[in-house]
Amino acid sequence: MRRLTITFIPLISVALAACAASTTPPKTITTSAYFWPAHPVGSVHTLMPSPTTVVYGGYDPAAAPALRVASGDEVIVGAVSTCGARLLQPGVDTGTIEPAYRAIADAARDSTLRRGPGGHILTGPIYVDGAEPGDVLEVRIESIAVDLPYACNGFGPRGGFLPEDFPGESRMRVIPLDLQHMVARFSDSLGIAIPLHPFFGSIGVAPSPEQGRINSAPPGTHAGNLDNKALVAGTILYIPVHTRGALLEIGDGHAGQGDGEVDITALETSLRGKFQLIVRKDLHFDWPRAETPTDWIAMGADSNLTVATKIATRQAIALLGDTYRLSREDAYQLLSTAGDVRITQLVDGTMGAHVMISKRLFAGRPLD
Repeated sequence: MRRLTITFIPLISVALAACAASTTPPKTITTSAYFWPAHPVGSVHTLMPSPTTVVYGGYDPAAAPALRVASGDEVIVGAVSTCGARLLQPGVDTGTIEPAYRAIADAARDSTLRRGPGGHILTGPIYVDGAEPGDVLEVRIESIAVDLPYACNGFGPRGGFLPEDFPGESRMRVIPLDLQHMVARFSDSLGIAIPLHPFFGSIGVAPSPEQGRINSAPPGTHAGNLDNKALVAGTILYIPVHTRGALLEIGDGHAGQGDGEVDITALETSLRGKFQLIVRKDLHFDWPRAETPTDWIAMGADSNLTVATKIATRQAIALLGDTYRLSREDAYQLLSTAGDVRITQLVDGTMGAHVMISKRLFAGRPLD
């Protein structure tokens, strides 16, 4: 028999009530100075989630753009929490579900919003003028705001990395977020507080027109549901473009996550981010890459973790050649002696791996 357990951590009713009544601005995570060179900013746009500004469950090259921007423009993007799907149930709805989520769920139920094949509600698409297949879209993550004082985490009998260990069992817990101290109060009785490092689990572009609409869950060369916890405010995600305009979608807000995301969800919450979008016609590669103030990140994904790791490692070798002109042999040896290969996630239909390469390794190396 399938069991469903919903746990409300102590004080969550206070947090939910605060969410309904609070007028306090959301907590914003940003950096005092960006590491990237300044790029002229054109217009600044705002795109918040609604039935007409989201794609439910897919990355779609045929989706009508919700917003059109120029290269260099900044966009403030909001994303609803997947908590809505878990809390908006008979006998469970607390009355504090995000209004935007309610409207989107109603539209999906009434068939005025196409749903599937995945379960993510992604804000967009954003059409970036000048982006063409073969280009790279540089997504500068300038800031991230946490919009709710709680997060959800849950698992079910058909998801997660260990479904055989929890047969027939479903569990969901609502966890208060202490935004003043930037921790999740996982268990006050046990003294467990999780530091918050908010990031969007899914930032991606549409696949090629030949592929059509694809599931929002598995990551791939379009980026998408990478669930890479390194992509916090002050980092850059570089995404290969597959269709004209790129058609960027953003969602799946996480207040924090562990590498692997083993039960299939993170600290799921509502986020608001500010991004600068730049079309790069001087960059050409097959898989998404990222850059932090301290590291380069190469990525790979596949249904087989070994294959995913080999993709990420080969992409790291290519990155070192592109960026620092290292030979393939030198790059391979450098990765073995100083690179860090990590599991990104194990639960999204395809598994993800990434390789971290410290920039400090090249602090004294002149480029010729």
